[in-house]
Amino acid sequence: MFRQMRRKRQALPYEECAAVLHRGTSGVLAVAGDDGYPYAVPLSYVYDGEKLYFHCAKNGHKIDAIARNPKASFCVIDKDQVVPEEYTTYFRSVIVFGAIRLLTDEREKRSAIEKLAVKYAPSSAAESRQKAINREWQPLCMLEMDIAHITGKEAIELVKAKEAPAAE
Repeated sequence: MFRQMRRKRQALPYEECAAVLHRGTSGVLAVAGDDGYPYAVPLSYVYDGEKLYFHCAKNGHKIDAIARNPKASFCVIDKDQVVPEEYTTYFRSVIVFGAIRLLTDEREKRSAIEKLAVKYAPSSAAESRQKAINREWQPLCMLEMDIAHITGKEAIELVKAKEAPAAE
């Protein structure tokens, strides 16, 4: 169902893809937008090892697109080092494919926003996080992406650096 990567040597194993998703702070969500145009929007997110969660407004382009077609992809760029003298970029990125749903169950919604709050304010006291969540609860919308496929890739130069024997 999902295409195989052409340059298999550059493919990241699942563990590295998961690490990229855990350490990333933002990515780009792509959905089927209005009039057949793709709609890609940068978002903060949290990955809990199984699913991705996003917060957003309760209405707008993204919500309308998801209501029409829940299939989406989400891309996180982990490394983007331009190397002018080599006319290339040393990159590492992950793309997640799956279906998105709006969380309407209060417990699911609270669990998702708490995961997001812990990720972005890890040293904040639980009481502070709860106050912030409660303050924004009414307009809060949480989305969950059920993951169907994950793929990651890095520049061949990074692959070669990993494969090189350690300097003695």
